[in-house]
Amino acid sequence: MSLGEVPTDKMTMRENLHGEKVSLLGYGCMRFPTLDGESGREQDQELDQEAINTLVDYAIGHGVNLFDTAPPYCKGRSQQAVGIALSRHKREEYYVSTKLSNFAMPTWSREESMKLYHNSMKELKVDYLDYYMLHGIGMSARDAAGNEIDAMECNKRRFFDNGMLDFLCEEREKGRIHNLGFSYHGDIRVFDYLLSLQDEGKYHWDHVLIQHNYVDWNHAKLLNERNTNSSYLYGELEKRNIPVFVMEPLLGGQLVNLNDHAVELLKQRDPQASVASWAFRFAGNQPRILTVLSGMTYMEHLQDNIRTYSPHKPLDDSELELLEEIADVYANFKTVPCTGCKYCMPCPYGIDIPGVFAHYNRCLNEGNVLKDTSLGEDSELKRDFRKARRAFLVGYDRAIPSVRQADHCIGCGHCLQECPQGIDIPGQMVRINDYVEELKRGEV
Repeated sequence: MSLGEVPTDKMTMRENLHGEKVSLLGYGCMRFPTLDGESGREQDQELDQEAINTLVDYAIGHGVNLFDTAPPYCKGRSQQAVGIALSRHKREEYYVSTKLSNFAMPTWSREESMKLYHNSMKELKVDYLDYYMLHGIGMSARDAAGNEIDAMECNKRRFFDNGMLDFLCEEREKGRIHNLGFSYHGDIRVFDYLLSLQDEGKYHWDHVLIQHNYVDWNHAKLLNERNTNSSYLYGELEKRNIPVFVMEPLLGGQLVNLNDHAVELLKQRDPQASVASWAFRFAGNQPRILTVLSGMTYMEHLQDNIRTYSPHKPLDDSELELLEEIADVYANFKTVPCTGCKYCMPCPYGIDIPGVFAHYNRCLNEGNVLKDTSLGEDSELKRDFRKARRAFLVGYDRAIPSVRQADHCIGCGHCLQECPQGIDIPGQMVRINDYVEELKRGEV
């Protein structure tokens, strides 16, 4: 198959609990093209229904059969747009997924939650939902006085106290919902609690939506301490044979914008494969993954993802090791979002703040801080890494006089109010200096 060719009949399909075949690539409908050519996320942007119809038609014509939306997506306009686009096709050609998005306290009542449920069917132009989810379990909220409401309490009031979960289970029994599940964001206690209800035989889940990618697999807490590694989430679902929906396979697009060295490593393995395709291959690599949702505003993104999953090529052990190495560096060695504007200068203690950040970021981009613990001491790559570490230290001393380096920061905070990027400059100085000291001791 040539790079430009997009297969129409090779999409990898996975089976749900009812034996129905679902495309491994699912169409995430959080963002859609607008008439001004942007992604439809702002209130005043009118969605381009003709462009949406074209994308949906193309997706269905190339094997994609699951479309996931929710009431808030595209500022409340996604469900209607999806309904218009899909209603032009035979109902058996697609599965539609949406959610009970009763986030705001006024929608926690049974009456308001019921309105959301019935309105979804109306806007989607269907008389049954293939997949329906409790949206955003694990999230906290604030009351009218600004007091935080605990995530467990939110879960109780949104779905249990108002009887909505029992109602949705009845709707499943009546056939108006074919698969009932939840999407997880936030407090792990709520995730574990809902699964415990299945263990006790009180409820059962047909699917669960989690954030999953090769960084979040083992490093989610390094990026955000509220997050949970997707290896744990997936493992708990796999133990219970619950099919998994995946969101954020590209970590919000961040796994497309890797440093140059990481991109070079991937291109050495497969010169024709896009950087994004590696993330999608990982996202679909585990057997209980039912579908990987991707928001595809542009045709080229849709085509690339279809190629990746037509068919899906499982990652071998060496490829998984490479992605874990890249994930480890990504999570542990984040670049500093400094633009070099120098508003933070002059530093009262003489530190060259933008110079320190520029050297650190440049070395990251060139791969000069890559760690590799799996290679033997005499391997070529190991020797290259040792040279890179020396290059970092020598370059640091040449670029920035020792009296202006990060170790001279006393954390006075004078620079904080001046930085338009909101960078925690003293914190970053401590982090970079700790890394420099590790390099000098040969610990990295």
